[in-house]
Amino acid sequence: MSQDTIRDFDFGVDGMTCGACVARVEKKLKKVEGVQDASVNLTTERAKVSLDTSANDVSALFDSVASAGYGAHTETLEFRVDGMTCGACVSRVEKKLSKLEGVLEATVNLTTERARVAYVPGLVDQPELFESVEKAGYTAVALDDEAAADDDAPSEADRLKKAVTLAAAFTIPLFAIAMLHDVPSIAGAMDRLLPAQAWTVIELLLTLPVQFYAGWRFYTLGWGEMKHLAPGMNSLVMLGSNAAFFYSLVALVVPQIFPSGTAHTYFDAAGMIVTLILLGRYLEAVAKGRTSQAVQGLMKLQSKTARVKRGGEWTEVDLEQVAKGDIVSVRPGERVPVDGTVRSGESYIDESMISGEPVPVAKQADDDVVGGTVNQNGTLEIEATSVGGDTVLSQIIRMVEEAQAEKPAIQAMADKIAGVFVPIVMAVSAATFVGWLILGPSPALALAFVAAVSVLLIACPCAMGLATPTAIMVGTGKGASMGVLFRRGTALEQLAGIDTVVLDKTGTLTEGAPALTELETANGFERADVLAKVAAVEATSEHPVATAIVKAARSEDIALSEASEFQAHTGYGVEATVDGHRVRIGAARYMDSLGIDTSSLADRSDALARAAKTPLFAAIDGQLAALIAVADPARGEARRMVKALHEMDLSVAMLTGDNEATARAIAEELGIDTVVAGVMPDGKSDEIKRLQGENQSVAFVGDGINDAPALTQADVGIAVGSGTDIAIESGDVVLMRADLSGVVNAIALSRRTMRTIRMNFGWAYGYNVLLIPLAAGALFPFTGWLLNPMIAAGAMSISSIFVLTNSLRLKRFEAALEPSRGAQPEAPRAESASNEAPYNEAA
Repeated sequence: MSQDTIRDFDFGVDGMTCGACVARVEKKLKKVEGVQDASVNLTTERAKVSLDTSANDVSALFDSVASAGYGAHTETLEFRVDGMTCGACVSRVEKKLSKLEGVLEATVNLTTERARVAYVPGLVDQPELFESVEKAGYTAVALDDEAAADDDAPSEADRLKKAVTLAAAFTIPLFAIAMLHDVPSIAGAMDRLLPAQAWTVIELLLTLPVQFYAGWRFYTLGWGEMKHLAPGMNSLVMLGSNAAFFYSLVALVVPQIFPSGTAHTYFDAAGMIVTLILLGRYLEAVAKGRTSQAVQGLMKLQSKTARVKRGGEWTEVDLEQVAKGDIVSVRPGERVPVDGTVRSGESYIDESMISGEPVPVAKQADDDVVGGTVNQNGTLEIEATSVGGDTVLSQIIRMVEEAQAEKPAIQAMADKIAGVFVPIVMAVSAATFVGWLILGPSPALALAFVAAVSVLLIACPCAMGLATPTAIMVGTGKGASMGVLFRRGTALEQLAGIDTVVLDKTGTLTEGAPALTELETANGFERADVLAKVAAVEATSEHPVATAIVKAARSEDIALSEASEFQAHTGYGVEATVDGHRVRIGAARYMDSLGIDTSSLADRSDALARAAKTPLFAAIDGQLAALIAVADPARGEARRMVKALHEMDLSVAMLTGDNEATARAIAEELGIDTVVAGVMPDGKSDEIKRLQGENQSVAFVGDGINDAPALTQADVGIAVGSGTDIAIESGDVVLMRADLSGVVNAIALSRRTMRTIRMNFGWAYGYNVLLIPLAAGALFPFTGWLLNPMIAAGAMSISSIFVLTNSLRLKRFEAALEPSRGAQPEAPRAESASNEAPYNEAA
């Protein structure tokens, strides 16, 4: 052990509350190999550790803190990285960032050109992170600087378009001269007009602006890669085009130094290589812009200003100046600028951006509204409840961006491969040149040159780098437009591989509150009259069953009279006088105690009880009037969802705290395979763990209220949220409206996205496996055919464009299961009700 390798680390520890926590963290830290000393301070919430870095790195300390049940205090920095063009660039930047002390994780996205770094403040800071990127040969740009940049500054696509236009203006006549000179009848006429060498000089003059002006970016980027001993795609293009140009220049100026028959010029190839690759880059930039349209579209929904009441007058202010509690006026046709509560006015709001439901929703005083939605016809005054980054729309944008930035395992592997791919290609190119020079037929030098340059240009790590992020961006954007939010990009990959879907019952499969399901009258009684009298009695009670009956009456526009002389008989039922009639409601034993005969409806009552519904009898003036059933009904779309999941070859299970009879009745109604009843919320995660122990990949679907442990334990947690409460931290996937069709659509979209990614990789890798040998001249001994460098450059660009356009096909994804008609976002429930406490046990 050397004193030079011992380092002192000082970092924050989150979650400690007492001396026992301190002792636990210290004990774990001291067990890490290489730790010389460790002390933890509860007051400052910091740990000081001396570590022999030759035995372990700083990440081992953070892992030990996590194993103790706490977290090392970390921060996340996101910034733009300019200059990346392929998967090798991504791998290089990630490698440089990850080597920094204090960096826990670094992920780089080629499509968004963003880096996201999780680090420990105090061990590393932003300047060090940016310096590391610079050392890798790229440019780091803070997002604040990016936002402050001139909006009129040309985009990368604009700059590439300008370069392509200039290059094409010189390359088209260059190509025409070279091609026409190969036609004998035309070549003779051209040589009579000017000597052959003069035409070659014209080719040189046409190539110069293409090579050294339009293609200058390949020099700056390629040289930066070579200088840092990290060659990438720009290095390949720089070497390939320069080899063609300078070989031609030497052959033009001093042809005598070449062996006989090898002093050919390839100015047309040099110009075409640069032009075709610039064209490919331009098309990539346009397509990459289209992959981010989902987030751009969401951002356009954000208002720039708001009309706020200040000092008794309405004033137009920038949205950033609106504070919580401000009263904001929204006129017809305007977007709601912030989340808020209606204080005055009535209108209809188009909430399709959060619910996907095209039917406008009526709003009046005390109703909630969401920023970004569109006011239809009336003027509303709303009190701002959430502003800035706390609004629903801001949360949605943040979730989509984070999901797009996260890197699935399949892409991490691809970037590692791309990191070593370019050096391998350069080695293959060199070996190809030497092999042709030694073994090739005459003119060996010319053939060796053509083959080596073609190998450099045909290789395409660009396609490898774009294969996953483009598909993830389009897939997550499509999901957001359908009301399915992927909080993590990895959730797409994991969800595609699940084989078991486990669903919570109350509030997820069911409506989460009792509802009147049956009202069967006895002879001589009218349904509407019975319901009116029963609801009038129940209106005086706050019991969930009573609430369900009153709600049913009001939904049928039945006017309720005032009940008097109300009495409750615990465990039996209730009674009151309504319009001069004595009305009694309760269980069968209540009717028996009153001497009322229920035999005419007894069989039906038993059947309802077996179906896990709560049967009640109603008597009016001592006569049996009706049989009433109340239950927590299954959602209208639940059966369709279960059927669709079965058609996707998935097993479906249900977890619930309800009793066995209730659970099995719901499961039988919906066609669910497996039922686990009587499980408390904290035991649901254990059941998920048990299934995972049986080699099942599990997705758990819950309402996000008391299902957090199970949502976290599952391979993928799907939170059935609502449009106004989408920030459910436990779920990997959030359904923005309480409609279970989203579960099917999320799985179908994830499978389609992963299929697209596999197609992209199949093309990218297959392309290189097949075409690199072809470029090296594998077919020459059999056919005498050798790939032209110009064709190689064009093929390389086509490979990337194929990957991008294939990913963009995800935009055409259609819902696998259409939502229920009229499904609307719901306000979050503070608690879930069920029929576990039947009315006849506590009236």
